[in-house]
Amino acid sequence: MKIWVDADACPVVIKEILFRAAERTEVPLTLVANKPVRIAPSRFITMLQVASGFDVADNEIVKRLSIGDIVITSDIPLAAEVIDNGGIALSPRGELHSADNIKARLNMRDFMDTLRASGVATGGPSALSHGDRKSFADHLDKLLSKCAEHI
Repeated sequence: MKIWVDADACPVVIKEILFRAAERTEVPLTLVANKPVRIAPSRFITMLQVASGFDVADNEIVKRLSIGDIVITSDIPLAAEVIDNGGIALSPRGELHSADNIKARLNMRDFMDTLRASGVATGGPSALSHGDRKSFADHLDKLLSKCAEHI
């Protein structure tokens, strides 16, 4: 099992949680981005820089993904592809995407895109809260514990 991070938009505080988790559990962690991203010095953590362009990082993650890998992303279409390919998708806010909820989230994303395209101001996401960080860390710990049981 590996952890992949859609790192271009991943908050620093979430990356720090991931760095500690990778070191503690010795699970390989790869941050994928189209620009250099600072990583913690560790034999378990790597950074993969891809070319700039629409969905280049997403496509690279999907290409390298193995069944059971965890992908950290706030990108709903990427989360859907991860699930379709047997991976686990977790948002930086601690929302665990699944086959049961991803279609509804895709529909909501598309609806909001349509509103924005028609000129409706929908506002952006709220700032990452302490509760979001805790939810993320809790879900990550549960996923890593579950995977450790199968080793």
